[in-house]
Amino acid sequence: MLSIEELSTKVSTRFGRLLEQSILANGELTIVVASQHLQEVCLALRDETAFDFKALMDVCGVDYLQYGISEWETNSATTTGFERGVEVGALQNAPLKQPRFASVYHLLSLTNNQRIRIRVFLNESDLKVPSVVDIWPSANWFERESFDLFGIFYIGHPDLRRLLTDYGFIGHPFRKDFPLIGNVEARYDAKLQRVVYEPVSITPRILEPKVIRRDNRYEVGE
Repeated sequence: MLSIEELSTKVSTRFGRLLEQSILANGELTIVVASQHLQEVCLALRDETAFDFKALMDVCGVDYLQYGISEWETNSATTTGFERGVEVGALQNAPLKQPRFASVYHLLSLTNNQRIRIRVFLNESDLKVPSVVDIWPSANWFERESFDLFGIFYIGHPDLRRLLTDYGFIGHPFRKDFPLIGNVEARYDAKLQRVVYEPVSITPRILEPKVIRRDNRYEVGE
């Protein structure tokens, strides 16, 4: 079995001109490709014996809006006493260097016991990427879920429609700028005998992060 380092070298050698980036971190290999090269790379990873990634484990969308810019968006939280795994101040107010959205694919080779991640960055103004349903049929519902939650269009998908939200749902709920209370609320109207949509009537709450502070009353004495 190839090590992850050997796999990284082999992938870089095979797809050199097609890769925008190859990242080896935390024992995982991630390659970044442009949308126009996605199907070519996926076909090679599936069919070539050296890779044999026959199983597509997941397709998901990612929204990088405000990525690394702030620790927590509230009216009162500060940079002290609470952090979310970013270096305080290092990324504060830093502009986003890559497009806002990405479609991410997780592949598994049962033959070689290897995994690889493919990331395709997408501009907010052009959220389109080729479907890989013809390559891995399991992508069908994965791509529908990504379309539903993030609004990413998978060109060539045989049945691209909402999967988790209702047909009358407005917006894409996994986008970082989607309002917590939603855009509309649904209820069943007994007179009309159907579900109707109305403006949201609830008052939004301000969510505060959980902060754990030290208290000497609970410290164990020596």
